[in-house]
Amino acid sequence: MGVIEDEEVSDHEEGGIVVDPRRLHEAARIAEALVFASAGPVSETYIAERLPRGVDVQHVLRELKGLYAGRGVQLVQAGDAWAFRTAPDLSFVIRTDETEVRKLSRAALEVLSIIAYHQPVTRAEIEDIRGVQTSKGTLDVLMEAGWVRFRGRRRSPGRPVTFGTTRDFLDHFGLEELRDLPGLEELKGAGLLSGRIPSNFQVPLPLGEDELAEDEDPITQLDLEELGLLTPGGKEDE
Repeated sequence: MGVIEDEEVSDHEEGGIVVDPRRLHEAARIAEALVFASAGPVSETYIAERLPRGVDVQHVLRELKGLYAGRGVQLVQAGDAWAFRTAPDLSFVIRTDETEVRKLSRAALEVLSIIAYHQPVTRAEIEDIRGVQTSKGTLDVLMEAGWVRFRGRRRSPGRPVTFGTTRDFLDHFGLEELRDLPGLEELKGAGLLSGRIPSNFQVPLPLGEDELAEDEDPITQLDLEELGLLTPGGKEDE
């Protein structure tokens, strides 16, 4: 039963979830307005807090996604958030002449790829995989772009910081979740992997966006202060 229907039926619930078309229709309108009015992806939690009580936010969003499928503007998911985006096949008609595109260096692309597939990963582990040192500037560029974040601290000597990707990374590259990253065959088909790779080579499957590894602790306010991201007292360091 779609959320866009408006049939005359009595309100009722099944297992605590609203199934009345009229309330679902109104919930869909609210969700649509919230996502449309936002400049960035909107979290499911934010939307759910503003829907009628008992409405299944994921059901509403899935129905809206189907409604917009095939249109010039589509509703897309990025992790636990949703946004309206131009259909991929129509991107060529959108004018971007006024926007200066900042291209990433080869080193930045390599580091971003390693973080995406191996997260949570420390700087030392990135360097071990690349075989060369990674400058702080390269990581700074990725963090300024909003694609990489500090995600935790490894339970090992020195408690090194671990890096991971962000919701903006998923949104920019059109991924609903990290498990949508290209696999081995897709990478080979795109010419991004050499044909002479080891027979036992496997593309790693990253953890979920908010999952902590068994040997990883979450970042705290004290950690952020130590890293220079917050001044003492919890204010952002400008």
